[in-house]
Amino acid sequence: MTQNPPDLRPDLARARVTETARPGQPTIGMVSLGCPKALVDSERILTRLRAEGYGISPDYSGADAVIVNTCGFLDSAKAESLDAIGEALSENGRVIVTGCLGAEPEYITGAHPKVLAVTGPHQYEQVLDAVHAAVPPDPDPFVDLLPASGVSLTPRHFSYLKISEGCNHACKFCVIPDMRGKLVSRPARAVLREAEKLVEAGVQELLVISQDTSAYGTDWKDRDTKFPLLDLARDLGSLGAWVRMHYVYPYPYVRELIPLMAEGKVLPYLDIPFQHAHPDTLRRMARPAAATRTLDEIAAWRAICPDITLRSTFIVGYPGETEEEFQTLLDWMDEAQLDRVGCFQYENVAGARANALPDHVPEEVKAERWARFMEKAQAISEAKLAAKLGSRQEVIVDEVDEDGIATCRTKADAPEIDGNLFIDEGAAHLQPGQIVTVEVDETGEYDLWGRLV
Repeated sequence: MTQNPPDLRPDLARARVTETARPGQPTIGMVSLGCPKALVDSERILTRLRAEGYGISPDYSGADAVIVNTCGFLDSAKAESLDAIGEALSENGRVIVTGCLGAEPEYITGAHPKVLAVTGPHQYEQVLDAVHAAVPPDPDPFVDLLPASGVSLTPRHFSYLKISEGCNHACKFCVIPDMRGKLVSRPARAVLREAEKLVEAGVQELLVISQDTSAYGTDWKDRDTKFPLLDLARDLGSLGAWVRMHYVYPYPYVRELIPLMAEGKVLPYLDIPFQHAHPDTLRRMARPAAATRTLDEIAAWRAICPDITLRSTFIVGYPGETEEEFQTLLDWMDEAQLDRVGCFQYENVAGARANALPDHVPEEVKAERWARFMEKAQAISEAKLAAKLGSRQEVIVDEVDEDGIATCRTKADAPEIDGNLFIDEGAAHLQPGQIVTVEVDETGEYDLWGRLV
């Protein structure tokens, strides 16, 4: 396990630590796989361990044991998780497994019988119990038990803010509700308190995440408002940091969020998992089959906030997807003109209802449709970015390399998943987390280049 380089994906994040462990201090390493929601779980586990006096090791060799936080959403993710467990066992030998794949302990122990313990997702207490059993705590009460702040697996200028756990949807391709349960929203005061502490600690960007951000608070029977997300977004927007909304289902009331974006309270950015556009495909997915109304909503959002950036993900090759259905998706993309797009080729997930659907699409057809889809998305992205040539953009600095080249992001770019804006000259003095204004002087398919103004 090596120090986390700045260009490493979040699903391979390692602890970023600067302090040196005191002599005799028990130390734990962490390998965190999967989505940002799992990354938050990893940060919470490490923060709890740090508060108990454990040191956090940035490599295998310095750790008394290693926690691997797994992903179990797709078969490919399960394979990656098993590989990571195997690597940790090979490099360290003392491994505790947690996370989504931990919901299938026999699957893990069947491949790696030497793991010390297996726990499921967000089972923090069980993870701590397993660590205590493997590496007993030995805190120094004068220096260990009151850490200044939580342990972060992201750069200090941005942080993921998880507002709820679980999901009430029953999409046929997804097993997340089986792994993480039904929707459970965190109390608004707890979310705000965490956000305030993060901003006080220097965080410049809050990335709001959950399985279904739009549904936040709708599980409360005694709530004061019908859609608590609106009040939460307004309160977060008052803290002075960038606030970016992820995993927002396009419910009608989402339109009420858009004025906050137009006013600059929340970033003009929505990450919405549309998944497909043909109503029959959506019905087979058990998703809302309202692609036409979605186009109307997109038009309404853009009318309120013309600068809004829309990101989404799609699945091609879903069981039963015909060429006509796929062409409908391409035509919908032409109309929707989404700014940022990701696409996955469908694959079976153990336990998902979609596995039993008829007419599975051949692998070569999935690959061909994926290529056509990405070609379309790339052309749209290139044209959208070309329209920004000569514009002035506020950007947040993520990194400045040894050659003085700054890697930044505009308000339209989430870390790791979207594009970047690069400043090639006069940027050596910039610091990560700094927000500066640039003029765009070059554009590409996914990235921008600019100069300081």
